[in-house]
Amino acid sequence: MWFVLTADQHASRTRGDRVPAVLKDLHAWARTHGATVALPAERTVGDEIQLVLTEAEAAVDLALRLCRRGEWAVGLGAGDVDEPLGESARASSGPAFVHAREAVERARGRGEPVPLVAAGERHEAAADATAVLQLLGAVVRRRSDAGWEVTDLLTDGVTQRSVAATLGISEQAVSQRVRSAMLEEERRARPVAAGLLRRAGGGKEKRGT
Repeated sequence: MWFVLTADQHASRTRGDRVPAVLKDLHAWARTHGATVALPAERTVGDEIQLVLTEAEAAVDLALRLCRRGEWAVGLGAGDVDEPLGESARASSGPAFVHAREAVERARGRGEPVPLVAAGERHEAAADATAVLQLLGAVVRRRSDAGWEVTDLLTDGVTQRSVAATLGISEQAVSQRVRSAMLEEERRARPVAAGLLRRAGGGKEKRGT
């Protein structure tokens, strides 16, 4: 199974072209998650970007990374692709790409509370995945700068005590920021979203490229 992420920038004519900055960010992310990237992020047409991933968890992570920016409609397509893959996302095709197109078109519409939609062969699972992803998307979009300051520092293996020392605040203040940011709730819900996304694709994940 493959996961295609397609994202389209909102109001690029008034906000300017943010594609180069996003591609730089996604390529930096890929340097530490390379095993999950089948085809790297690229501009496909206009203000749209696309990439292909092999793991649902990576797809969820990147979708929320884009949601955080508040300028993108994001579609996730889960399913098969026409193999072998092309040299780029633009040169590739298959059901997962079709689902990603369907998803981003819906995400661009005003009917979605958060511009993040999943699609796949199993429509009920895709609807469930969308519901959880939109809830997570609402959390990251509403998180304060203070909340993100703590969230970005609390990577694997880093304690709240270390974060407090780095920021020059008390551990109690760090804990309060963690609660306000709903960080633990996000961490627990991410695997649920990934599992539903896999179910939406109707098969097993594709390991490796």
